[in-house]
Amino acid sequence: MSKLSKKSLIASTIMGAMALSASNFATADALTDLQKAEAQIFKASVKSQNKINNIYEQTQELLAEYRNVVDEAEVLRGYNDHVQRMVDDQKANIASLERQIAGIDKIKQGVVPLMYKMIDTLETFIDLDVPVNLESRKERIAGLRNIMDDSNVTTSEQFRLVLEAYEIEANYGTIFDAYQGELDLNGNKITVDFVHMGRVALVAQSLDYKNAWVWNNQTRSWDELGEEYQKTITDTIRMARKQLPMDLTKLPVFAAGAK
Repeated sequence: MSKLSKKSLIASTIMGAMALSASNFATADALTDLQKAEAQIFKASVKSQNKINNIYEQTQELLAEYRNVVDEAEVLRGYNDHVQRMVDDQKANIASLERQIAGIDKIKQGVVPLMYKMIDTLETFIDLDVPVNLESRKERIAGLRNIMDDSNVTTSEQFRLVLEAYEIEANYGTIFDAYQGELDLNGNKITVDFVHMGRVALVAQSLDYKNAWVWNNQTRSWDELGEEYQKTITDTIRMARKQLPMDLTKLPVFAAGAK
């Protein structure tokens, strides 16, 4: 090989080496750029993933809130239905009360005259009955008439008091009682002890135990009793006052229909 050729070969070799070196430098720069690009892509990917994660979390929170709202809506809907039923029931009750109130005047128109008639009947009954506690019974009748004229007393309360008076009168038929009072004998009043067994017998005895009388409802007068009844009546009065134990006793009784 000629000297020129060797030099050319060496020169070519140097040029090739330089070209290779330049190529290597270019490859290194490209790799660096690629690495930088990958790093940027990774950072962008991480950032995007974080955004996705945030969006997911927000979506889950919104979904939970939505479900809570739906649940609350269902609860409120059920409660509203319950309240509506209560309102409907109250409206029905109000309508019923309004109808009853509208009928009160008509009821009063029938009840008030009935009460006056009941009081009159009760007064007549007392006048014809055995005169047990006669004064307090007549006072009760007078009290009923005063109540009927009192505008502050409701009709229902008036009616209750009238019925109560009837109940008291009915109880006189079962009461065994003794009390002190005045006996009117032909205009002459004396203090005596009265004792009665329901309406079966009403007798009176003077406080000195010397005289006794029995009420005759047929003649509406007092009949004097003999001395044989004095001790019996005294014991009966004491039994009624619980001063003696209860025992059989003998009192004068008028037979039904006796004259």
